Amino acid sequence: MARLTKAQREWRPGMPKKLRSTKTMFASTVLVLEAFVALFLGLALFGVHGKNPVYLVAAVVLAALMVAACAFMGKKWGPAFGWILQLLLIAGGFWEPSMFVVGVLFAIAWWYGLRTGGRIDRENRARARQQSEWDAAHPDATD
Repeated sequence: MARLTKAQREWRPGMPKKLRSTKTMFASTVLVLEAFVALFLGLALFGVHGKNPVYLVAAVVLAALMVAACAFMGKKWGPAFGWILQLLLIAGGFWEPSMFVVGVLFAIAWWYGLRTGGRIDRENRARARQQSEWDAAHPDATD
C-alpha cells in the first residue's frame, strides 16, 4: 500500500477542506508556459546566432527561475519576482524581435491571472466565511 501524505494522516472526519489559491494556480500556469517559451527561445537563438552555447545556458537558467518562482507565489514578494521574470522574457526581444510581442502577451496573461485569481480567492474566502457562519447558526442541519 502507498504511503499516506501528511495531510492524509492528519485528516479527521468533519475537518474543513483547506482553500487553495486560484491566484497561485493561475500565476504558476503562466510561469510554466513561459519556461517552455524561454527554452524554445534559447534553442532558436542557438541555431540562428552561430551555435553559441551562452544562449542555451541563459535559456535554461531563465526557464529554471520561472519554474522555481512557482514555489514562491504564496509569498508577498512572489508576484514581484514574477514581474521581473516577465521583463526578462520581454527583453528577449532584443535578440529575437518577435519576443517583444510574445513577452508582452505573456505579461498581459500574467497580469490577468494575478488580478482574476486574487478576485476569485477573495470570493472563495467570503463564501467559506459565510458557510461557516451558517453552519454555526444551524448545527442541526444535515446534508
